[in-house]
Amino acid sequence: MYKNQKPTLLVLAAGMGSRYGGLKQIDKIGPSGEAILDYSVFDAIRAGFGKVVFVIRRELEEDFRSFFDHKLKGKIQVEYAFQELDNVPDGINVSADRKKPWGTGHAILVASDFIQEPFAAINADDFYGAGAYQAVAEYFKNNHNPSHHCMVGYRLDTTLSEHGTVSRGVCTTDREGFLESIREVTNIGQRNGRPGYDDAAQQWQPLTGDEIVSMNIWGFYPEMFQIFREGFGNFIPRAKDDPKAEYFIALPLMDAIRQGKGKIKVLKTNDQWFGVTYKDDKAAAIDSINRFINAGKYPDNLWK
Repeated sequence: MYKNQKPTLLVLAAGMGSRYGGLKQIDKIGPSGEAILDYSVFDAIRAGFGKVVFVIRRELEEDFRSFFDHKLKGKIQVEYAFQELDNVPDGINVSADRKKPWGTGHAILVASDFIQEPFAAINADDFYGAGAYQAVAEYFKNNHNPSHHCMVGYRLDTTLSEHGTVSRGVCTTDREGFLESIREVTNIGQRNGRPGYDDAAQQWQPLTGDEIVSMNIWGFYPEMFQIFREGFGNFIPRAKDDPKAEYFIALPLMDAIRQGKGKIKVLKTNDQWFGVTYKDDKAAAIDSINRFINAGKYPDNLWK
């Protein structure tokens, strides 16, 4: 059904960046002023993707267009979708205290009018590596069941920050490599060089570091939009008065798996992940990009 369609890259870029202290989605990391997101789009084009949809807040449109439109023209189709607080089911009145977007699951929903083909959803401020996009594109070529989606998993110990704690979706899989559960674990850090987290009782819970975690790179068929739509309809009446409630991607996915509406194949890659959760992560990101360039994986200027 989707065999000959080029996949789309869906970029979730409406976050507030409160821990980073600025507009990290287009902060310059590369030697020619590239953001991490430039490398993601570049890798997606090389993997055969034909369109990119940026999900942003409306007030960021001018910044994004001036940063991307000229350099992506003629290389990939570009669309913009806006994640807005009032984009909720009819009859729902949102609390006046609500300031931040409704989360990654809602961000996927607002892009549904722009996507009729298989798509990969990613975070704007994460570097996933070329192999991740190739793995998703290859999955779409070989899979023929539109209720079987995919995600790329990473080892937990390769995704931590030296500059603060992080939240990660810790995954379990069945014998065939399909996702069974995602447990959202917050405040993950390191003590004496070993990963772990403080639980609700502020007790340290150690982790091995070998756990497979979701870094929010997913491969979905358009059928997934209905699952997200139904899930958001159930979520929003309960969360409308909570200024911090978020509709995470994992919520509708776990419901779909439990109800037998879909499966998620966990793909693996040896590529390095890194992100810029904190401002101090920027220097390490710059070093990583420079190493890739020196190794010949990317040109000095991506879009020249």
